Amino acid sequence: MLTALVTLACLLSPSLAQSSTATSPVQTATAVAADPNAVLPSQVADPPKQAWCPSDIFCAGPLLQTINIANLYSDDKTFVDKPTNRPASDVLSDFSKFNVTTVTEEQLVNFVDSDFSGEGLELEAIAIANFNSNPPFLNNVTDSLVRSWAQTVHGFWTQLIRTTNSSTLCGAGSDCESSLIPLNHTFVIPGGRFREQYYWDSFWIVEGLLESQLFDVAKDTLENFMDEISLFGFIPNGGRIYYLDRSQPPVFIQMLQRYVVVTGDTSVLTRGLPLAEVELAWWASNRQVQVTSPFTNQTHAMYHYAVVNSAPRPESYGDDYLTANNPATNPPLNESQRADLYAELASGAESGWDYTVRFFTNPTQNDGLLSLNVRGTIPVDLNSLLYRDHVLLAGLYGTSNATATDAHLAAAAALKSGILDLFWDNDKIAFYDFNLKTNSRNNFFSVAHFYPIWSGIIPDILLSSSDMAFAAFSSVNMVMNRYNGTFPSTFVISGQQWDAPNAWPPHQYIIIQALNQLPSNVTGGAIPTPPSGQSSFGLIPSGQLGLSEDQLPGQAVSVKNRQVVNATLTGPGADINTLSGTVVNGGNATSGEGWGAALQRQMANRYITSAFCSWHATGGSIPNVLPPLPNNQLNVTLSIGVGGNMFEKFSFADVDSAGSGGEYTVQAGFGWTNGVVLWVASNFGGVLNEPQCPNLLDSPLGGGGATSSASHGIVAPSTLFMTALACVAHLLF
Repeated sequence: MLTALVTLACLLSPSLAQSSTATSPVQTATAVAADPNAVLPSQVADPPKQAWCPSDIFCAGPLLQTINIANLYSDDKTFVDKPTNRPASDVLSDFSKFNVTTVTEEQLVNFVDSDFSGEGLELEAIAIANFNSNPPFLNNVTDSLVRSWAQTVHGFWTQLIRTTNSSTLCGAGSDCESSLIPLNHTFVIPGGRFREQYYWDSFWIVEGLLESQLFDVAKDTLENFMDEISLFGFIPNGGRIYYLDRSQPPVFIQMLQRYVVVTGDTSVLTRGLPLAEVELAWWASNRQVQVTSPFTNQTHAMYHYAVVNSAPRPESYGDDYLTANNPATNPPLNESQRADLYAELASGAESGWDYTVRFFTNPTQNDGLLSLNVRGTIPVDLNSLLYRDHVLLAGLYGTSNATATDAHLAAAAALKSGILDLFWDNDKIAFYDFNLKTNSRNNFFSVAHFYPIWSGIIPDILLSSSDMAFAAFSSVNMVMNRYNGTFPSTFVISGQQWDAPNAWPPHQYIIIQALNQLPSNVTGGAIPTPPSGQSSFGLIPSGQLGLSEDQLPGQAVSVKNRQVVNATLTGPGADINTLSGTVVNGGNATSGEGWGAALQRQMANRYITSAFCSWHATGGSIPNVLPPLPNNQLNVTLSIGVGGNMFEKFSFADVDSAGSGGEYTVQAGFGWTNGVVLWVASNFGGVLNEPQCPNLLDSPLGGGGATSSASHGIVAPSTLFMTALACVAHLLF
C-alpha cells in the first residue's frame, strides 16, 4: 500500500502533473537545500566544453556541474530553463567567488535565487484568434459523451498555445542570458516540463490541429521549423540551445505533406521544399552509415542515431552525471568511457525512445544504461521514417520537378531494399533492428515493427494471404484480448519509460495507420480463433515476440488478502477481455467486419478509454455532461481539485493510470495525447463507444476489497514498485 501511495503522490501531485483544464500563471520552482550547511560531494573533472553549446552558464562547465551536484531542483531541466536576471558576465563573476570544495548548498541556493529568474518566463500564453469551440469533426462522433469529451480536449489547445515573450526575451546585447531559442511564430507545447516547441511531438500535435481546423497554428508550427532549418541546417530536438547537438525522429516533411493535403495551401511549399532538402541532406551527412548485409552481402546506405557529445545533457545533467559516476560501478568508468556513455545517452534522446532495453547491447538482458548501444543500432523506425519522407517529398514535387521527384523515389527504393534486407524476418513475420556490434538482426520485438508497414513497406508474404497479413498484427490482437489498455512500446518491464508497461499515444496512431495500409483482400476475413486450449498468444508466429507466453507481463484482475492477483499467464484464461465478436472497451462488432477493421476499431476505442479514464480518474469533468468522480474516489489518485490530467503515456494494464518509469516524473498536458484523441475521434467517431472505466475503490490503491471483474485494470506490483522507486529516487536524489 505504501508503494502505491508513493507512486500516486509522485504521479499526481499538482506540482508535477499540472491540470490541463484551467488557465494559470507560469509555475516556477524554488531551489531547496536538503542540508543548507552541507558542502558538496567531490566532483570528477569538468567534461570538455561542447562546441555546439557555447554558453558558460547553461552548457557543460563548472557552473552547470556544481549546481547539479547540489541537486537544488527535483528536475534537472528546471535550472537550465531559468534565464539570468543579470548580465552573463556578472553571473559568472558571482559564481567564481565560490570554492567548489567548500561551497555550501545554502550559498548556491542564494546564488540561484539572486541571479536567475523563473523558468519559462521567456514564453507567454496567448489567445487563439477566431477559436471555434465546435469544430466540424465533432459531427463525426456518434456517442454523446465521447463527442462532449472530444470537444473538451479540443479546448485544451487554448491552454498549450505559446509565443515568445519579447518583453522578457534575452538576446544579443541584453542584460540577461537564456537557453531559449526564440521562435518567430506561435506554437503548441507538449506540456509539463516540456515548455517549448518539440520536434517529433509536433507531428501528432499538427494532426490534432488540422482536425480542429486551427490551420494558422499548424502553419506557424511549420514556419518555426523552417526557421530552424534555415538557422541551424536541421531541426533540433526542442527549442533550447542545449538541444543543438541532436535532432529527433525526422517528421517535418510528413507534417508539411499533411498540412498541404488537408488545407490545399501549396504556398508553403515555396519555402518548404528547399528546406526539406536541407534537412534530408543533414541526415545523410551526419547520420548515414554503410552496412553490408550478412544475409545478401549487399551494402546499403542506412541511418542511425549518433550524436556527437562528450558531456552530460544539460537538461538531465545530474541524471547523466550519476549514471556515469555511479560509485557502485566496478571498475569505475574512465574519462573516455564516460564521454562514450554521454554520447549514447544523447543519441538515445535523439531517438525519442529515451530509454529502452531495445537499445541495449544485448536487448534481451536488462543491463542498465551503461550498456546503451544506440549508435550501434540501425533502427527500424528511423529508416522507415526517412523512406516515407522521400516518398512524400517526391509526391509534393509531383510533375513540377521531375528530376527531384525521380531522385527521391530512387532514394526511397534504396532504403526500402535495405529495410527489407536487414530488418525483415520472413519466418517470424516481423521487423527487427539491426545490431552493428554483432552484425546481426536483433531478436527483440518492439512497436517499431509497425513503422515500415505504416510507411508503405509491405513484405510480399503479407500480401500473399489473410493469414500471413494477420500474423504481422497478431500481437495487437493479443494485447486487445489479454490486457486492459493499449499497445506497449515493448513487452519487457525494465523501469525505462519506453518499455512496458508504457503505451504511448503516437504508437497507437502508427499501428492504426499501419493496418490501414494493408489492401482489403488480405484484411477482410474474421479475426482467427486461437488453437484449442490456447490464448490469443497462440496466434502469434513462433519466436516473433522473443518471449514465451509465461514471460509476458501479467494483467491484474483482482485483489485477495491485499495482494494483487494476476490473470493466468497461459491458456484461454489469459484472454480476460475477450467478448463475443469484440473485446472489453473495444466497441461493437459489425456484420461482415474484417479483421483489419476490427483491430482498428478496438485500438481506437481502447485508446480513447485510456485517455478518458485516466483524465476522469484525476478529476476531469464536463459541465452539465459528466460530473467529477466523488472525493472518496479522487482521494485514491490524490486528485481533488486537479481538474483532470491528459498524460503523455499510459499503462497498458490499467486504463485509469498514467505510465511510469524513466528519468522524470510522468508529464501532463499533453500535446500529442490530445492530438491523437482528436484524430481518433474524427476518423473513428462512428464506432466509438462510451468508455467503461474501472471503479477506483475496487483497486488495491483504494484499499477496496477483491473484485471478480476482468475489466478492472490494476497495475501489477512490479510496475508499482518500479514507479515508486523511480519517483522516490527522483525526489531524494
